[in-house]
This record gives sequence, C-alpha cells and structure tokens, in this order.
Amino acid sequence: MSSTTKISPVHHRIDGQILPQPCPHLAEFRSKNGSKPFHFLQDCLRVKPPGGRAAIRREPEEVPRCGACGDSSRPRLYACVACAAVSCHAPPGPSHAAAHADSMPPGHEIAVDVDRAELFCCACRDQVYDRDFDAAVVLAQTAASTLGGNSSSASAAIHSQQPENLRKRRRVDYRPWTPDLRERVLMGSCSSPLESSNSGSDLPRGLRGLNNLGNTCFMNSVLQALLHTPPLRNYFLSDRHNRYFCQKRNGANIGTRKNGGNNNNNNTDANGNKSARMCLACDMDAIFSAVFSGDRTPYSPARFLYSWWQHAANLASYEQQDAHEFFISMLDGIHEKVEKDRRKPQSQGNGDCCIAHRVFSGILRSDVMCMACGFTSTTYDPCVDISLDLEPNQGGTTKIASTKSSHSCNGETDCTNSRQNCGASTLMGCLDRFTRPERLGSDQKFFCQQCQVRQESLKQMSIRKLPLVSCFHIKRFEHSSVRKMSRKVDRYLQFPISLDMAPYLSSSILRSRFGNRIFPFDGDEPDASNELSSEFELFAVVTHTGKLDAGHYVTYLRLCNQWYKCDDAWITQVNESIVRAAQGYMMFYVQKMLYYKASEKQVAG
Repeated sequence: MSSTTKISPVHHRIDGQILPQPCPHLAEFRSKNGSKPFHFLQDCLRVKPPGGRAAIRREPEEVPRCGACGDSSRPRLYACVACAAVSCHAPPGPSHAAAHADSMPPGHEIAVDVDRAELFCCACRDQVYDRDFDAAVVLAQTAASTLGGNSSSASAAIHSQQPENLRKRRRVDYRPWTPDLRERVLMGSCSSPLESSNSGSDLPRGLRGLNNLGNTCFMNSVLQALLHTPPLRNYFLSDRHNRYFCQKRNGANIGTRKNGGNNNNNNTDANGNKSARMCLACDMDAIFSAVFSGDRTPYSPARFLYSWWQHAANLASYEQQDAHEFFISMLDGIHEKVEKDRRKPQSQGNGDCCIAHRVFSGILRSDVMCMACGFTSTTYDPCVDISLDLEPNQGGTTKIASTKSSHSCNGETDCTNSRQNCGASTLMGCLDRFTRPERLGSDQKFFCQQCQVRQESLKQMSIRKLPLVSCFHIKRFEHSSVRKMSRKVDRYLQFPISLDMAPYLSSSILRSRFGNRIFPFDGDEPDASNELSSEFELFAVVTHTGKLDAGHYVTYLRLCNQWYKCDDAWITQVNESIVRAAQGYMMFYVQKMLYYKASEKQVAG
C-alpha cells in the first residue's frame, strides 16, 4: 500500500455522536501486536507541569530530532511505535515520517507525537485513536496530578490548562416580562392584586418573620430560604399548586383551611378518618399565601410542622433538629405525595418531576478508573444538594485554592485578604476538593471488568447536570469513631456572591483530563444547557451558631440587592460583611438567568 495515498476519513454515528472510522493500519497493528506496545510507552510519558500535556521522552531532558534531517524544530516529530525511530512531518513539505513508514515492512505506519503524546498514522497522515493508548496517557496525567506533589496545586494546574474556548459562552440579555393581551385578560379574570402592606415598612414583599414553636429554628431557617427561592416562589404564587383543588381531589376536609391553615384538627378525609396524610405542597402553598399577603406580623407555621411530623415520624418532637436533614426530608415529602397522586413513576433527574426536584435536582457523575489498565466505570446519581467537606486547616492550601478560583469572586477583596486565608476554607476550594481525583485505598479495590480482578482505582466526582437552584451543605458536624465523640467544626468559610460552576462540570473536567480524547471515553452528548447556565447568584445563607447539641439557626436573605437577617420572628437589615462573617452551613445559589435584576430597581437610595 502506497504511503502517499491519502485515505479520506469516513465518519459514522453512535448515539448521535460523530466518531471517526477506525484506521485500518491501526487495526492491523493491534491484531498483530495487541496493546503491549502502547503500555510500554507509559514509561516514556512525561507530564509537565502536573496535570498538563503529556509528552514522550526517554529521558526528561531529551531533545528529540528527526532521524532523516536532524531537525528538532519541525512542527511535528513522530516516534515510530514499532522501532522508536523519530521522524518529522511538516505538510505541505516532505514527510520523513511517511517516508519511514513506506521504507519499512508493514507495522511501522503507527507513530506517536513526541510533544503531544497522540497517535498518528503515517499512511493516512491523520490522527488516530486507541482506547488502550489513551488510557495509558490518562493514567500518567492523573498520577502526576494526584499522586505526586500538592493535590491542591495540581488541581489548580489541571484547571489552568482548560481550553480558552470553554470560557466563551453565549450571553442572553435579560428582558423583563410584560404580559401580552391574552395574558392581561387571564390576569384580570382569574387573579386579584396583592394587597398593599399597611405597616408602612420599606421591607420587600414576602419578608415576614416566623414564630419559633419550640426549638423550630431549624425549620424556620430553611423555610425562609425556600420562600424566596425564585423558581419555587414563582411556582406557588402563580397558583400552580392550589391547595383547595388538591384537597378536594383527595377528599380531605378543607373547610377550616381557608384561614391560613393553622388549625390542626382537620386531618381527616371525606369519611372523617383521621389517617389522611397531609400534603406538604398544600401547606407550602398556605405559607406562601400568608407571607406574601402583605401582613408583617410574625406567622406561625404550625400546620406545616404538624404535616411534616406525619411524614417524618422519627423526628416528631420539640427537640432541636438538623436544618439540612429537615431540608432533605421535606423535599422528599413533597415529592412522595405529589408523585403518589399522579400515579405514575417519575425520575428525579430528568426534569419531569414534582416542583421540589424540578428546582433542586441535579445529576452527579462518578468515574472510577482502574489503575492497572485505565478501564473506567461511570455511574450517574440524582441529588438535591451537594455536601462538601471543609478544606484542611492549612493556610497554604487555602491560598492556592483562592488564587485558582479568583475568577469566581468577581474581584471581591474579601476573597483574598490575609485574615481569611489563614486557615480558612473557600467554597471554591471545597468544590475543588469534591471534584478532584481521589485514590481509593487497598481496602476499596473495585472489580475491573477488563482485568477481571479487583484493582486499585482512582475515583473522581463531577456534576453532569446543574439544577436550577444549587444547595451546598457544609459538613460542620463530625463524628470520630476512634474518639467515640462528635464535634462541630467552627472554621470560617468564605463564599462568593457570584459563582461560576463551569470548572466543576463533567464536560470541563473530562476535557481537562483527556483533551481531544474526550469522545472515546465519554459516551454522553455534552449537556448544552449546562454551559449556558453555569453562572449562579447567591440569595440565601443558613448559618449555625453555638455547639453541636445547643445551637441556633439563622437565615440571611439577599432581596433587592440588600441583605436581611431572619432570626425566627425578627427581621433586620444587615450589611454584607455581617453575612460573610457568619458560619455558613447551607448556601443557596440560583442560576443567574433566574435572578431577576429588575427587582434591584426597587432599592431606595
């Protein structure tokens, strides 16, 4: 076969993805030699800096030269996989790599780019792809970034290699909604305007204190965040879940619920049975109606507490509970009741679900890679929040993470001052820690389908699909099985107002690790919606003060670009510095496209 004949690449589709036709010369090479030559190259792989591009060098300081012309500065130098001869390829000029393949017996067509560690067919004069070779390269890159040197600096180096075009996103200009003629008619006939508040307060509408019903600050803090979650607020205020219709459909007694739902004696069905379970979505609808009615007097969410106790009987007491546990439990309660009424199965991750999961549900991706052969097992799991470990209490680690993620802080000086960098953690550093590759211990070996034995492995988490609202839970409560005791971690956590989640998406992380090798490994189409909506705005922070067994929860809300402290029945306006100094326990971020800038026009002075 003449090496001067160019074979036109033929492409085919698999699951909608365009893949190149396998190279016949590579297929013939594999049939004769297997994958051993590619694994032998692993000893010559040099990754510099950690996490950066891989190159082929016998010695770290070696300067490869073309064996035909002696030139070391040609655009491309290729080493023959069969005999390791180095030849240059610089189209449209002569190709010594192609000449070498043509002068040698069959099997010398496959070469490797010494500066990029990418396979090249000298006969086809085009790049080719091989899973085993790519696995060897990825193993070398991952080992360099996780097993050697400081893990945080390696993580920063990985993200610094991210292609520039990943930062270029299509911008969608915000346009405030105005009703058309049809919508005006519907609004006039099917709705009534909200009554104005008689208190004369300058507080934004919907900002109302919640009475503490006996150690229920954990519930009040989460409810305040949910009441001002933009997509959840819009859902209930637009009457998408009407409690009267819902209860009538389920045969519940609704005669006493029109007063705001504080009567606890109507937990009956149409036959008078008291076993009818309350609908948490109905009670949320009642709370929304009450807090957005314009009344500023503190509201008592007794009905909701009673309904939640029915759903979570093991937590039904007046003892202090965990706010995060309550958050998960109430979302599950809303999901369980609504989906039971629909009588059809739904998936939390596909968006066709109850309002709780349509707002908060995302999808996490977990990659477990065999350290011996590079085989990767991938699983996807839905989640309604992300629990993050605080960074180790080391000032140097935090400084590196802060420098790496400075683009997410929008230039805020609070993100880089020396006081906070001394032993502090950053939200971006916690996310780096969550998504960095982790070498599993020898007691956690997984069964490799390719090796057919248990092997040591690397695990890496990433975010496959972003939710409309991202809730980050900080693990501040630790339990030591050795000391047989629990404690609270009071370490300071700094967090940005605007957060770019792009570096933590599966598409970004895989592209950083694999480069142009991404499509042989990742069988999924990139989720375009992620790259268009990866920017988030902070709107609520739930904080915890005190000890593990005797603490207090408070919520800070960002409304009309002003911060408000919601401490049970008391609502006060505070400065942003007060919020930043608090011990953040749960942070709520909404996609920036849903954070309506028009509301900021209401700010006075």
